[in-house]
Amino acid sequence: MSTPAGGRLDAVRRAFAGLDWFQRSVLLGGVLTIVWMNLPMRTLDERLVGDGLLFFAVPVALAMAHDRRLGWRVDRRAVRNALVLSAFVLPFYLVGSTLPGVREFYPMWGLESAAPEAFLPHAAKQFVLVVAGETFFRGLFCVGIRERGPWVILVSPVLYALLHSGKPPVEILLSGPTDALFGLADYDANSLLPSVCAHGFGLMLLDWLVLHEPLLDPETTAGLLEWLPVAV
Repeated sequence: MSTPAGGRLDAVRRAFAGLDWFQRSVLLGGVLTIVWMNLPMRTLDERLVGDGLLFFAVPVALAMAHDRRLGWRVDRRAVRNALVLSAFVLPFYLVGSTLPGVREFYPMWGLESAAPEAFLPHAAKQFVLVVAGETFFRGLFCVGIRERGPWVILVSPVLYALLHSGKPPVEILLSGPTDALFGLADYDANSLLPSVCAHGFGLMLLDWLVLHEPLLDPETTAGLLEWLPVAV
């Protein structure tokens, strides 16, 4: 005789078995997001463990179990899109690095020096976080369900923006459109290479720029962007 808990578990299993790949990926993504938001990850190393498990290992395991691909492929189209996307977002990182709010927030996790012995290990760890995040947001939520059509680039922007809460307001404002843009580049290439390169190397550049004198006067840049609906 099954226990009430066992009966509920069986019901959950039957319900999950009745879902298609799209429904399973979105459902799992929502559950993983809730778990991630409630984990006490205060250091970069803790983020490496949490993101590596929830945003990379679990989605990859799910995809392998369903004989699906999340976009880990490199070809000419992927390289082209990576170069175009990286070039497009470059000015945003350059200008963003001069904004007062951004310079107060970055670099994250206590990085205080651009010296190679401090900067390079920190940058490498952040790149791993980018790989995990892109696997989750652009892999599970976009490339992995691309058979649904181009509209899948709109599956995760709100969720992506939500996970940016606590960051500079201008970054939160741009996070949703950025998610859709990265998703479009990856969808077109059927690869995560474009978003991984644009996001990963862009974040490295942002940290390096913030650790040096601004390229433009911060007050002048902030004045030119005062029309934005958020503080810069």
